[in-house]
Amino acid sequence: MTIRVGVIGCGMISLYHLIAWRRIQGVELAALCDPDLDKARARAAEFGVPKTYSSAESMMESERLDAIDVASPREYHALHVRLAAARGIPVLCQKPLTPSYEESVELAGEVAGRHRLMVHENWRFRPYYRKVKEWLCEGRIGALRGATMKMRGSGFRPDASGRYPALERQPFMRDLPQLLVSEAMIHQLDVLRWLAGPLTVRYAALARVCPEIRGEDRALISMEAASGAPVLLDADAAAAGYPSRVADDLELLGTIGTIRFRDMTLSMASESAPEELSYDFDKTYQASFDGCIGHFVEALRTGRRFETDPTDNLETLRIVDDVYRVAGPIRNVVERAYAESQG
Repeated sequence: MTIRVGVIGCGMISLYHLIAWRRIQGVELAALCDPDLDKARARAAEFGVPKTYSSAESMMESERLDAIDVASPREYHALHVRLAAARGIPVLCQKPLTPSYEESVELAGEVAGRHRLMVHENWRFRPYYRKVKEWLCEGRIGALRGATMKMRGSGFRPDASGRYPALERQPFMRDLPQLLVSEAMIHQLDVLRWLAGPLTVRYAALARVCPEIRGEDRALISMEAASGAPVLLDADAAAAGYPSRVADDLELLGTIGTIRFRDMTLSMASESAPEELSYDFDKTYQASFDGCIGHFVEALRTGRRFETDPTDNLETLRIVDDVYRVAGPIRNVVERAYAESQG
């Protein structure tokens, strides 16, 4: 059976969604929708999609669709999910499910048991993290004793032309009052929760150095797994000397071994046979979309549970919400340094 898909939102991230959809057999990209119709038409021409619309409602009214992919801005997610749910169309919704934890709880409650909804939380679908999960499930490093993840990037530092690469790529981030944790680190928090189990936030600190944004570009989060193992996430998206795109650096300590992911190389040192695997950044970036969307389609066809259904995703959103609650106000590092320099 061919699955006819309508995609809502034709911004930067839609490129990776559409590449993934086009790679799946038995899928037809039936229509694209964006309030900026020129943007929708450009994407449609790029991917050979026959129909374009300026509103999600008109697309759903006019087309026979078997699935909706919501890639619109976060403030429209709930609206688009509800429009699809009212018509009985399964939905894959880009993260975060809604702008706030409370609104996400409300939306999840509305659809629970009545409508098929999956959150597009794709970081855990990256091939190296799937391999890490496999090794953990096989007991290759024993019981988890602790986890540390670092994120470093320079996207919120000006380049040689004075532009900020992260804001050139995704301009909407400029005005987000909550930025690095809710927009980027949500991925890493989801991965850590998926690998280590339920997490409790014990300490969090947020800071900003980029003068072009409202939210934070620096975060330090200390958590505890249900087993008692400490889990640390340390992120800086305005770090000098790093590429503009944020890269992960992960270490998992076990009772009989250690797993490391660093510089796109995954290694395991343990009492069992050691292993080392290398990955390509661009290929694995797209592979995360391919894996997530492929899982959505497989679950539609088989009736199986979505791995990142609202119940699962709410646990990640709860951690994000806890981080902001525990951390309190964002510290403006630049203003503080200037004040101290003035005595």
